[in-house]
Amino acid sequence: MSATGNPTTSTCRFSTRVSLRWPPEPAHETTDTIVMSVQDWYLDLRIDKETGEIDWAIAGQRLVESEEPLRVTFTHEIDSHNAFDSVDSGTFVTLPNGDDLETGSMPRPDLPGAPETEYEEVWRELPFTPGPKGAPKEIAWVLESEDGDQDTEGEFAVTKTFLGRLWGTYLALEQAQVHTRRKDSSGEWTVKKTGTEVSARREEWSSGWEDRYVIGGSGPSLLSMKSGFDVDDGKPRWSKPGEKVNLQGRSYIVRAFEEN
Repeated sequence: MSATGNPTTSTCRFSTRVSLRWPPEPAHETTDTIVMSVQDWYLDLRIDKETGEIDWAIAGQRLVESEEPLRVTFTHEIDSHNAFDSVDSGTFVTLPNGDDLETGSMPRPDLPGAPETEYEEVWRELPFTPGPKGAPKEIAWVLESEDGDQDTEGEFAVTKTFLGRLWGTYLALEQAQVHTRRKDSSGEWTVKKTGTEVSARREEWSSGWEDRYVIGGSGPSLLSMKSGFDVDDGKPRWSKPGEKVNLQGRSYIVRAFEEN
């Protein structure tokens, strides 16, 4: 077991943000943030503590660029800031108390024009929340909705959804997007994305699955763990990354799966 009590063999990570700093300004924290990752895929939901609205919601791949120092690039398949063209890369250093200091640069949304700005974020790993008792194993997974066929040039309306479970914590993020596909001068496909507001659902297991946040226009209709949609007769309905599953008439790709 790790210092958090999480299995050392797990590929999953579960963390919260302790502080954000835009140097030389002082550090602060105004959000209730959790980030869950399973293997190479993640969901990140940050809720403004004062308003209860989404501060930032993103989801995609977590790509390790180097180990020493640890440098990670996060793709944005969902982005409530609509900053799909920005490269999200951070360098991580472990602090004496065990927290992680992330440094890099990113658009600063509270300033006009959201200029690219250097930042410092402090992250703290959390113990995994136990899931329902009686299950043979704890499970974690990430699903991404299929976009449909986009093999020609043009604009395509897409409803992008990510669903993620890490033991007893569940996140669902959804965003209406427009994907514009063009071929560049070399014949390679390029895709430009724009998105509207993100809807979100966060649930946690106690004596049952309980809502923590349900936000946005489609928040109430996002899949809920209360329906038990990920298990069948006590067993996971999927287990192989890359396989496709149908949930309420929509097709999803299994991006990651783990049992412990």
